[in-house]
Amino acid sequence: MTTSVAPTPHTQSGRRPAGRFLRDLDRPADVFRNLGPNWYASIMGTGIVANAAAVLPVQVTGLRLFATAVWALASALLVALTAAWALHWTRHPEIARGHAHHPVMGHFWGAPAMALMTVGAGTLTLGRNWIGPTAAVRVDAVLWTGGTLLGLVTCVWIPYLAMTEHEVGEDSAFGGWLMPVVPPMVSAATGAALVPHLAPGQERLTLLLACYAMFGISLFSSIVIITQVWSRLVRHKLGPAAMVPTLWIVLGPLGQSVTAANALGSVAHLALPEPYAAGAAVFGVVYGLPTWGFAMMWLALATGLTLRTLRNRLPFALTWWSFTFPVGTCVTGTCALALRLHSDAFDGAAVALYVLLLTAWATVAVRTLRGSFLGTLFLAQAPATAQAPATAPAR
Repeated sequence: MTTSVAPTPHTQSGRRPAGRFLRDLDRPADVFRNLGPNWYASIMGTGIVANAAAVLPVQVTGLRLFATAVWALASALLVALTAAWALHWTRHPEIARGHAHHPVMGHFWGAPAMALMTVGAGTLTLGRNWIGPTAAVRVDAVLWTGGTLLGLVTCVWIPYLAMTEHEVGEDSAFGGWLMPVVPPMVSAATGAALVPHLAPGQERLTLLLACYAMFGISLFSSIVIITQVWSRLVRHKLGPAAMVPTLWIVLGPLGQSVTAANALGSVAHLALPEPYAAGAAVFGVVYGLPTWGFAMMWLALATGLTLRTLRNRLPFALTWWSFTFPVGTCVTGTCALALRLHSDAFDGAAVALYVLLLTAWATVAVRTLRGSFLGTLFLAQAPATAQAPATAPAR
């Protein structure tokens, strides 16, 4: 295995002064040169902080206001990053097209779809107090539709490229392989909230059935990939340090599937006849509990492997955003089980997981701001193998 090392930029007069804005770039316009889809993970991680706070079983003074402010931040980031990405595609189309063909970066094409739906879900839950219920439903419907369509493309397109084009070795499997196949699960989880806003009858039934179908797409794809990640870890060990954070992505489909199963079960009675409506509600618990158990086991395992790597050196990269959104899905999944079962134990677990999420988000956000200010995170990456970091380490 080999890892890539980001080039160290210099101006004609030498190294730029320490602390200077975008000091690591030759020109400010280079911010747009290497802007990959992995940047959307920052919106996912920010948005889930807001969405998870809104459903916590324990509400404290100011939490709702905090959640709404974070949702507004995620919304602003979505607009700004999409505008920047449009410039990237306009000015550097060859680099933009090449991202999908990179054996690491290509898998992060799943991030834009999930970012859209995460912000959309927050709009319906939190933004309705700012823009009104009708506008919130419309915005969420647009973002959910766009994210769902893009996610259905990535869950076929990127695996197809991996099967036909990407150079993949026996030790190539990593958590990022889940990124293009998780969006349909996010569609299932967030689509449930739109079911009550459709006309009774075929409209609600069609959306509900589509969400369950997408649940299956993501669930079985994730099982296949998680098995490969486990096998790679056992046979080939951790690999490059910068890729260790992607092990946390495994929590994403696990936590999101628990959220989706219970969210769909809660609205199934609006579209399904009995006994299927009751069965859907029961499925949320019967599926959710054992899946939550495995997620907690993986959380402990990922924590141990991360701490082991941290003792040596864990360079900062955008892969650190893997510490946020996946944990957030575990928060929402735990909250769903707590609500369904009226369990104090799950209430406590949800709060504890949210504290972990908030700590991770604050840490990664600060490091991302610093790397962005210096320009380090916008550097080009040297040719890499499938195990190489998807982004340059920040200084």
